[in-house]
Amino acid sequence: MNTESLNREGFWFPGRWVGGLALVIAPLLLLSGELLRFPFDFFFPSQLKAYDQHPTQMITSYSLFLAGNLLLWPAISTVAKLIGQSKPGWAVWGGTLVILGLFARTFHYGINHLAFQLVRIQDLDQASRAIADSYGAFHIVSILSGAIMAGWVVLAIGAYWSGTLGLIRSIALAAMSGLMLGVLKGSSVVSILAVSGLCIALIPLGMTVLSDGPKPEIRTILSWSAGMVLLITFMYFLGQAG
Repeated sequence: MNTESLNREGFWFPGRWVGGLALVIAPLLLLSGELLRFPFDFFFPSQLKAYDQHPTQMITSYSLFLAGNLLLWPAISTVAKLIGQSKPGWAVWGGTLVILGLFARTFHYGINHLAFQLVRIQDLDQASRAIADSYGAFHIVSILSGAIMAGWVVLAIGAYWSGTLGLIRSIALAAMSGLMLGVLKGSSVVSILAVSGLCIALIPLGMTVLSDGPKPEIRTILSWSAGMVLLITFMYFLGQAG
């Protein structure tokens, strides 16, 4: 993996700090979300029942996973950037397919949120019937289902052939293709293994990306941290007002 030539290019999107931090943080958020809902059965009636009985645990689980999914776009963009230095075709197709798949998961998590609100506002039985009756309804995001599974394999092959990742970590990255997608999907042994593979593949890469370049001064770190806290706080209250 040659991150030195990447940094010598000057500006690149999303950049060393955003990309590197996302590579480290996103897999950990996904794994935390999966572990929190692991005690409950995988299928949607049990997920709704779990929310009815353990609302804080379930909403935390789904929120952590969604946050990790959102943060994966700069992480995958960074991986694609590294792959593209020697294997641009694999970088374009792998990165594009995976990021399109991330959009699909985000859409599904919007439906998950609505389903949980039906449990809270109405009751468990009515919410379960509503989800059962509408399950499998066509939506345009359905066409991305194949992308989210195939994309990880394409990206992993590109990561290996380009030297961005070794064989073991490339296989670990490809394991994400086994993570089920859809509405109100719980956690399973397979999903834990898939997200653990993502941690194995991306976290060390993120640490390498972050360490390959000049270190910021403490004053810069503090000012950026304060700015991010203020921005997130502002965006939270703006979202609540909307």
